[in-house]
Amino acid sequence: MPRQVSGNPKAAMKMFLEGYNCAQAVLVCCGERYGLPRETAIRVGQAFGGGMGKTGNVCGAVTGALMVVGLQCAVTDGSDSAAKQEAHRLAQEFMARFKALHGSLLCRELLDCDLSTKEGSAKAHETGVTKAVCPGLVRDAAKIIEEVLFLKEQCHETK
Repeated sequence: MPRQVSGNPKAAMKMFLEGYNCAQAVLVCCGERYGLPRETAIRVGQAFGGGMGKTGNVCGAVTGALMVVGLQCAVTDGSDSAAKQEAHRLAQEFMARFKALHGSLLCRELLDCDLSTKEGSAKAHETGVTKAVCPGLVRDAAKIIEEVLFLKEQCHETK
């Protein structure tokens, strides 16, 4: 198992517990190493919490991590198909690991309630599921994306 490369998983979890959403927490903490300003990351991640705009779709921690892949593999030339393929490969690796660990990528499945409905939001509030489950999802997303990107960096260093 690759080593954890920073304190970002714990920092992301702490940030989530301070009131930021899951996408913001992962993007802020893992995006720093790529020069992404904190305020920009907070703004960019704002609409992705609760499974993309509180629709229960893809978990915000997952989307935050995928944005970090974009920072690592940014394509500045639209014809750079190799960089695009590398970004897709890393995104797929991250998603496969996250899903293997948690069983789903979807917020409504991870939380066992649909935040997009009045009933689902009420259930989440009553059970405290977002406080119980989401911090671990945020921590794991930050850890997995760092492992995936660390492995990529190690491969490039040995070539």
